[in-house]
Amino acid sequence: MQLLDSTLGEMLEMWAYKTPEKEFMIYPDRNLRFTYAEFNQRVDDLAKGLLIIGIKPGDKVGIWAKNVPDWTTIMFATAKIGAILVTINTNYKLSEIEYLLRDADINTLCLVDGYRDSDYVNMIFELVPELKDQSRGELHSLKFPELRNVVFIGQQKHRGMYNTSELILLGKHVDDLELESIKENLNCHDVINMQYTSGTTGFPKGVMLSHHNILNNGYSAGECMKFTSNEKLLVCVPLFHCFGCVLAMCAIITHGATMVFTEDFDPVIVMASVQKEKCTALYGVPTMFISELNHPMFDMFDLSSLRTGIMAGALCPIETMNQVMTKMHMKDIIIVYGLTESSPGMTATRTHNSAEVRATTVGFEFSNVEVKIVNHEIGKICLLDEQGEICCRGYNVMKGYYKNQEATEKAIDADGWLHSGDLAVKTEDGFYRITGRIKDMIIRGGENIYPREIENYLYKIQQIEAVEVAGIPSKNMVKLLEHSLN
Repeated sequence: MQLLDSTLGEMLEMWAYKTPEKEFMIYPDRNLRFTYAEFNQRVDDLAKGLLIIGIKPGDKVGIWAKNVPDWTTIMFATAKIGAILVTINTNYKLSEIEYLLRDADINTLCLVDGYRDSDYVNMIFELVPELKDQSRGELHSLKFPELRNVVFIGQQKHRGMYNTSELILLGKHVDDLELESIKENLNCHDVINMQYTSGTTGFPKGVMLSHHNILNNGYSAGECMKFTSNEKLLVCVPLFHCFGCVLAMCAIITHGATMVFTEDFDPVIVMASVQKEKCTALYGVPTMFISELNHPMFDMFDLSSLRTGIMAGALCPIETMNQVMTKMHMKDIIIVYGLTESSPGMTATRTHNSAEVRATTVGFEFSNVEVKIVNHEIGKICLLDEQGEICCRGYNVMKGYYKNQEATEKAIDADGWLHSGDLAVKTEDGFYRITGRIKDMIIRGGENIYPREIENYLYKIQQIEAVEVAGIPSKNMVKLLEHSLN
């Protein structure tokens, strides 16, 4: 597979030119629809609005929102002006958003009113009280010296904040000259996306990803599912995660296909949306598929349009895989494995693999990605069926952790291999099987025990729906530790 050398904006503009009337984005619950041409124009208008309020190439723009329609607009608008979109977990509480705003040097924060029991607007007023007293565009925060703007995603007005509706309106009345000038100087290897992950140790770190990283990873995932421009993908996984903004959005934009959104995961809304729009693909973690299959209204929905999709994030019980492939008609569903630092896909099963392979392994390498398993203690490549750390090298490896060269050098070695921290084996058939995390290893009587191996065994019991294994220190060990400390 030849690698793409486009920017995110160039990819959108290509389809807006080639297939202007094709639907790009649909929200069936409110019958909101954008064609490629309509969406591209909306992106340009917002991009120009962002320029008006002073956002420059390289500035960090945070987005703290569930899957609202303009989440996607902001992602493409920031990419077109060379700004870096920092995706923020919707579950973040006050201390977490405070840490991220400071660590990521956020220049502009885009947010919705809140999520579940969190009121984002009041949380930001608490962290940035200056919003209530200072004029928009003149924000100077004592806690966050880099923060210059807060933008509310929607039409509602809040003290000290812009909103997306007025920025889009402002952009409509601005000449394209500045935007076009910036676009001419963009490079596909520029960082445009930053996602925070805890990784294996310490505080969350900002993973820096480029156009090249995420577009090619999304394209590869789509190719593994045999995507065409006729696909309609139901997106119910969060956009703040690579699963949503890369494996979903970038798979669609690189194939000129269509996205159908739900703002949050609800099994009934998901199944109703699949039926209404005749979706061909659906993503989710195993628990999402289990909740759909086990829902009392499952048989009321026609899911026969489905063909493929991605299951990721956790081990899938074989029985669940069989039901997804038969009851949900997703005979071409695949498993994708990776981590944020690998953009995220590293390996995947393919549509021709058996249900057992898809339930028990994570397939084999993405195109243009090298994968190896090494003994993490001595650095030697492992034999077949010998457990070691799974590593990868290729276009998908992150540019590094933001402002953290030490952690970057620990994660990516001198030869360009990204060390995942995950344990795996390679089977005789060439498939990779994840067996655990290095840091999760349990030592019992001098013997190494890996929780994933126990979980894999327990999943063979049909009555078990989900399982997690963790080590608990023995009473004797606790007493020994207490004695040594005293």
